Amino acid sequence: MPAQHTINSNRLQHRIQTLADIGRKGDGGVYRMALSPADLEARAWLGNEITTAGLELRTDPAANISACWKPELPTRVLSGSHLDSVPGAGHLDGALGVLAALECVERIKELDIPLKHGLEAIAFTDEEGRFGGMLGSQALAGQLSPGVILAARDLNGVTLTDAMAAAGFDAQQMPLAERDRKTLHAFVELHIEQGPVLDSMNCPIGLVQAITGLFKWEITLEGESNHAGTTPMNMRRDALQGVVDFASQLQRVLDEYGTCHSRATIGKLQVFPGAANVVPGKAVFTLEVRDTDAEVMKQLGDAFQRTLFAVARKHDLVKNFVILSELPPAPCSEWVVETVRQQAEALGLAYHAMPSGAAHDCQTISSVTHAGMIFVPSKGGKSHSPHEWTAFKDIEAGTNLLLNTLIKLAS
Repeated sequence: MPAQHTINSNRLQHRIQTLADIGRKGDGGVYRMALSPADLEARAWLGNEITTAGLELRTDPAANISACWKPELPTRVLSGSHLDSVPGAGHLDGALGVLAALECVERIKELDIPLKHGLEAIAFTDEEGRFGGMLGSQALAGQLSPGVILAARDLNGVTLTDAMAAAGFDAQQMPLAERDRKTLHAFVELHIEQGPVLDSMNCPIGLVQAITGLFKWEITLEGESNHAGTTPMNMRRDALQGVVDFASQLQRVLDEYGTCHSRATIGKLQVFPGAANVVPGKAVFTLEVRDTDAEVMKQLGDAFQRTLFAVARKHDLVKNFVILSELPPAPCSEWVVETVRQQAEALGLAYHAMPSGAAHDCQTISSVTHAGMIFVPSKGGKSHSPHEWTAFKDIEAGTNLLLNTLIKLAS
C-alpha cells in the first residue's frame, strides 16, 4: 500500500474559522442564504483563497465556483459542497465540504502528485433551497430548465432572476453550466452527518451507501366550521380530527410498507378559521416521506394515499393533496464507495456503512458521474442550528480520508 498523505490541518482550521464569521449574527447562527450579501461576501473570500493557493479560479453560468488543478487533462475528479446556509445555521453544513475539497486540491498541488485526471474543488449555488434547492448542481447535471428558472422565487417574493442579476449573472444562462459527462471521472462529497448515528457510536467516518429520496405533499382536509359549544361531537365535520387520525397512522404505514431507512414527517399545520370556540372546518398540512429505495417510496406513497382516503371518509371530509416536490433516491457508486473504504482501512480509520437521510448535491451529481459521500460525526446529531459542531480531530480524519480518496481516483 502506498504511503498515505495528510492535509495541512492548521490551514484548514483557519479557513473554517474565517468562513464561520461571514454571515454570523448575534444569536450565534449563520445567515448566509444563497445570493444574499453574506453569501456574496463568502464567495468573494473563497475566490481570493483559490487564487492565493495558485489554483485556477472558474465561475460557471450557474454561479458555481471552482478551484481547478491540471484543468488541461481531459477528465476530472470533483469534490465539494455549498457555501449557502439556512437561516440561523451552523458553520459546517456545506461549508466543510467546500473547504475540505479546496484543502485537498491545494495539498495535491503542493505534493506534486502525478495525475491522470484533473482535480476540481467546487462550491455549488443554492443547495439549501432559497430558490428551490440544488440549483448549481442541477445546472451542472443538465437538470435545470428555463421554465424552472423563470418561476423560481424565495419566500419573500424575490425572484432568482433578480438575485442572479444583482450578483452579476444572467439567470437564463444557468443551463449553460451543464457539463459533458464524458469529462467527469468521479465526484466525492465530504459532509457532516447531520444526525446522531456516528456520534452515538463514537465512530469517526460514515461510509455513505445511498442518499435518501423524498416526496413532499401539501394536504388539505375540508369539513365544516361550526359553533364549538352547540355542535355535538358525533355531528361534527372536524378537519383537525382528520389530521390527528392521519398523523396517528404514520408509524403503522412505515411499519407495514417501509424500511429501517423510512421517515415520515408532518412538519407544518394550519387550522382554519383558527378560533378557540369554532370547530375547525379546514386544515392544511405537509407530509414529507423519505427512503433510499425508489420502490419503497412508491409503496409508501400509495399507502399514504389510501390512508388519507380512509380518514376523509371516516370524518366526512373532502381531501386534496398537491405534490410540492419529489426527489428520487440515489445509490452511491460502488466503485467510489469501495475506494473510500480501502483508503479508510489504509489510514486505520473505523467506519460505519450507512445511508444519508438528508439530500445533498451528490444526489444530483450521481446522475452524471460516479459519486459518493464521506460523513463525519455531528455532536449530538445537531445541525441547521448554532449548536452544530464536529470535533476537529474528526474533521481532520475525514479530510485526510478525502485527500487519499481523491489521489486514488485521480491517479
